[in-house]
Amino acid sequence: MDKLLIIALFTESIWETIKLIKKEKGINTDRIGAIVVGILICVLAKVDLFKLFGVNLSIEYLGYILTGFIVSRGSNFLHDLLGSVDRIYQNQKNISK
Repeated sequence: MDKLLIIALFTESIWETIKLIKKEKGINTDRIGAIVVGILICVLAKVDLFKLFGVNLSIEYLGYILTGFIVSRGSNFLHDLLGSVDRIYQNQKNISK
């Protein structure tokens, strides 16, 4: 159950990031640049949030790319996201007791 909630949380985060690319008048090049840099760094550093939380994707590099989308939102967003994931794990732990 916790993996399903994490996937849902990450999916929403990635979709919301993609939606930020479009502005009223054209494309948000700053957002695209942040996404490209985030993906590049995550691929080169082999950072994969999905794997970190026990969600193994069938395409290895997909985890790095999707993590790059999330990382591109910045540290405050990532901190809030990881706080949500921690609450999911804490709730599951309390239910298991």
